[in-house]
Amino acid sequence: MSYVNRFSPLDLSPFSKLLSSVPTAVITKSPVFGPQDVSSVVGNSVSITCYYPDASVNRHTRKYWCRKGASGLCTTLISSNGFISTEYAGRAQLINFPENNTFVINIAQLTQDDTGSYKCGLGTSNQPLFFNVSLEVSQVPEFPEGTHVYTEDLGRNVTIECPFSKTNAAKKKFLCKKIGQACELVIDSSNNVNPNYVGRVKLAMAGGTTVSKFTVTITNLRPSDAGLYVCQAGEDSNADLKNADLQVLEPEPELVYSDLRSSVTLDCALGREVAHLPKYLCRKNKETCDVVINTKGQRDSAFEGRILLTPKNDNGHFSVLITGLRKEDEGHYLCGASDSGLPQEGWPIQAWQVFVNKESTMPTTRTVVKGVAGGSVAIACPYNPKDSGSLKVWCRWEADGNGHCPVLVESQGKVNEQYEGRLALFDQPDDGTYTVILNQLTTQDAGFYWCLTDGDSRWRTTVELQVAEATGKPNLEVTPQNVEAVLGETLTLDCHYPCKLYSHEKYWCKWSNGGCHTLSSKVRQPSVSCDQDNQLVTLTLNPVEKEDEGWYWCGVKQGQTYGETTAIYVAVEGKTGGSRQVNAPDANAQANAAPKEEVAEFSASEKENKAVLNPSLLAEETGIESVGDQAQDSRASVDAGSTDGQSGSSKVLFSTLVPLGLVLAVGAAAVWVARVRHRKNVDRMSLNSYRTDISMADFKNSRDLGGNDNMGISPDAHETVLEGKDEVVTTTEIATESEESKKAKRSSKEEADLAYSAFLLQSSNIAAQVHNGPRDV
Repeated sequence: MSYVNRFSPLDLSPFSKLLSSVPTAVITKSPVFGPQDVSSVVGNSVSITCYYPDASVNRHTRKYWCRKGASGLCTTLISSNGFISTEYAGRAQLINFPENNTFVINIAQLTQDDTGSYKCGLGTSNQPLFFNVSLEVSQVPEFPEGTHVYTEDLGRNVTIECPFSKTNAAKKKFLCKKIGQACELVIDSSNNVNPNYVGRVKLAMAGGTTVSKFTVTITNLRPSDAGLYVCQAGEDSNADLKNADLQVLEPEPELVYSDLRSSVTLDCALGREVAHLPKYLCRKNKETCDVVINTKGQRDSAFEGRILLTPKNDNGHFSVLITGLRKEDEGHYLCGASDSGLPQEGWPIQAWQVFVNKESTMPTTRTVVKGVAGGSVAIACPYNPKDSGSLKVWCRWEADGNGHCPVLVESQGKVNEQYEGRLALFDQPDDGTYTVILNQLTTQDAGFYWCLTDGDSRWRTTVELQVAEATGKPNLEVTPQNVEAVLGETLTLDCHYPCKLYSHEKYWCKWSNGGCHTLSSKVRQPSVSCDQDNQLVTLTLNPVEKEDEGWYWCGVKQGQTYGETTAIYVAVEGKTGGSRQVNAPDANAQANAAPKEEVAEFSASEKENKAVLNPSLLAEETGIESVGDQAQDSRASVDAGSTDGQSGSSKVLFSTLVPLGLVLAVGAAAVWVARVRHRKNVDRMSLNSYRTDISMADFKNSRDLGGNDNMGISPDAHETVLEGKDEVVTTTEIATESEESKKAKRSSKEEADLAYSAFLLQSSNIAAQVHNGPRDV
């Protein structure tokens, strides 16, 4: 048999043809999803998987497989109710997998009559929810007698064996490909190579000393390589011929069904032969495949902050994780490897078809959170409520290289040493969320962050943090700033907040690697009026102990929703003297500069047992003790005067000092009355060595809150945002005063004047009685 030595020009179109052969993304409103095109050959079987939304009603409703007719009607062939048509009897079955939200149709003994259009769907009829599937069954190709069939995947290698007799051992050998009636040379023993195979074909002799065959190896198989080959030894009528049919299998897309806002992982196993090559994931777009991400640092901006490519091992296995799925992410993807890191013909690939269900059970979360330098942010991360005991993780997405996400904090009490004192994770299992708070923000904190768990992998969310330069004062301010406390003495920290946060719960907590443990009770501030100068929550350490050293946070929250926080570092020294201001450890420094984790914590029962039930009583008792001490001092002075009364000069001194002492005693009593009245406005709670002072000056009685006393109120609206919730906080200013208020003010002034006059009169009477009375005691 002769061959035609005809070389065709280099043609790179097969890869484009491959891309065009992959079905385009399906546009459908139905949440049911399946393969769009299915093909097989006569006598073989086929398995078709259909996906449906994760809902109880969908798991239990009827599933069906029907065939569409020319009239548009769809005739049921098999359903989950037990029905099966006569043409499917004994060769088809429908199996529901509710745990995976899928059902599978298996059809065996295929015939060409099975070619047609079908629907897989669910519902009591064949209309509500379905997906269109095209099934093509082709005839088995006929090959010449003795033809050996080779089946390989796209991008792989194949070795064709060509036996020959001894009479042709020394003669020319070659491999050619049938093109119509001609046979086009691929390679021969003289090393003539078709340009389409240059660099990827090799002819070798096999069989040792008794050579009986030669082999031809073709690498990096392309779709165009498929066809009928002839290997030949010799060129005369005694030549040895062998037919070989090469089938190059294009990757069949693997279906991926996921919900909106969830995440998906694409696992690519390409083989050890490409382990050293750059990897990529591309997305089909008409006739091209645009790179989404590769190991050379290229990345589509549409996936910025929400995609990772992770090599698994040295076997060419890698995975691509995409979070925060959007409807526009739906489509066809190819993962592969090549020397350029770009889609290239002749290299192994895998195909994916991603469907994004808009009827998502994933909760809506904020994709962008904004903060200011020096301030704080609170980010809520949802997770599957069924995985309440799972490990929660917060990591920062890095754009360098393939992208990676180093862990910053996790629910088991680990915090990245560079974030000690300013990062905490609060788990809220009853709410199906956990909250991450990051304070002391800097512009370097801007970037993308991921919320992860080791439970349901779909519950992965991404948030972008934007940090702007501060243009004003923060809402929460702590005074003094970063202090050094003295052992055994008292330290008081004041946290100031604006009136717009009046309705939020305020708290003090002490930071540790395990979170931030609350030290104060929750207090709701007045809603009628707000004194800007007196809005504060005070934390008192009395006496200061060594374990009090560390980071303290002042924050606000509403229910389970956390808001702003501010942090202060307290150092404890054994020096004498008052507390002084110090520089806090750098929040981004190493662990040796951060507060230590061993922090003494106080149980709720201990705090409860030491709480004073009536703060006003505490204030009154303190005032009484103060006055009592002054009275004892006065009595001591009188006793001293009587002891020295034997001398004349002492009597004269005594007659002068006694009236003066009595005047001072009455003055002290008046001061005590004023102090008691003032302290009635302070509510103090003592929690072991921690005490919280909360100003009560803004609280009004029920009469002040009544509608009849507020006719002149003019609302002044302030707006604040707390974790995605817009809250309008209304404060009021009293434009006019009621007559009752004016009377109350006049009564207070008159009462003070009368008290002062009574004090002067009583002092004069006492002094006169002393002077007029006996001089000897």
